[in-house]
Amino acid sequence: MVLVSNYALGLLCCIYCCLCWGSWSNTQKLVIGGKSRVRWTAELFYWDFAIGLFLTGLLGALTLGNLGNDGQTFVSNLQTMDMRSALYALTGGIVWNFANVFLAAAIAVAGMSVAFPIGGGIGWIGGIVFNYLLVVVAGKTYPGSEALLWTGVAIIIVAIVLNGKAYGQLADSKQSTPTRGILLALASAVGLVFFYGLVVKSLSAEYVAGGTGTLTPYTGVFFFGLGALLTTPIFNGFAMRHPAQGGEPVGLKDYLAGDMRTHLIGMLGGFIWMSGMVISFMGSGAANPAISYALSNAAPVVAIIWGTLIWKEFRGAPKTANILITSTFILFIIGLICISLSNN
Repeated sequence: MVLVSNYALGLLCCIYCCLCWGSWSNTQKLVIGGKSRVRWTAELFYWDFAIGLFLTGLLGALTLGNLGNDGQTFVSNLQTMDMRSALYALTGGIVWNFANVFLAAAIAVAGMSVAFPIGGGIGWIGGIVFNYLLVVVAGKTYPGSEALLWTGVAIIIVAIVLNGKAYGQLADSKQSTPTRGILLALASAVGLVFFYGLVVKSLSAEYVAGGTGTLTPYTGVFFFGLGALLTTPIFNGFAMRHPAQGGEPVGLKDYLAGDMRTHLIGMLGGFIWMSGMVISFMGSGAANPAISYALSNAAPVVAIIWGTLIWKEFRGAPKTANILITSTFILFIIGLICISLSNN
């Protein structure tokens, strides 16, 4: 299989992942209220997203996972792995899928520039702590400055608080309540805390610090995607009966009424997200899990740019709200730099 061992290249893999994880929801924004023959919702979009996600993980495993000379191939690893490791990766996919259904709903209600910093930001902080603990529990010392790491975490927490205040002012200006969007984003944070660490535990320590399993990175990503695909009928089925933006429940008939363009854009969203994870895990051995997770999940920084500059989600908001959202962006950048520099 193809792996990256150079630290600088490993960081580039994580940055690519960050760009993907902060950009996939543009495809959701494109199809909701778009040119489809039927009223397209976040819940209908999610079916195509999940299909594209799984197919991309499978493609990565069959190509990059079987090429190169680094460790076992994907096919040979399927024959030697243990089921406990596969279950860890599957569980990671299930937990993430639960969270991402809520995140997609939060994006539909509150926009990218709010859902990502709150849901993704809290999940990001929790994941950094969780993956840091994986390194410690494995009996290893954090390879860098813990002071810088926790300073970065504290700065990002402040950024999340400011983002919530900015959204509150935006909602007040539109005479609406921000509660629904914030609650959906908070619900997504719960699963985002743990999914990455669960997948890391499924991997062999040969490929990543903190790994306790027998999977290669590509096998881990495959089972992660499988867990997400298998649970989409459960999680998204519930969401379809309770659409985030209100209105009548949607069903299979509504999904089948979508045109080819709408379905392909949804699958493109899944490709974008999963290609980020594939590339991130390609460089999983180049940096410790806490740093890999921190950089990969800097997606809120990217999402704020898309949401505010491209989709104009804060158009018409009070001046103070725009100052707060700008401050959120700057603090996320500073926090990211601190966390990145914390690794020797």
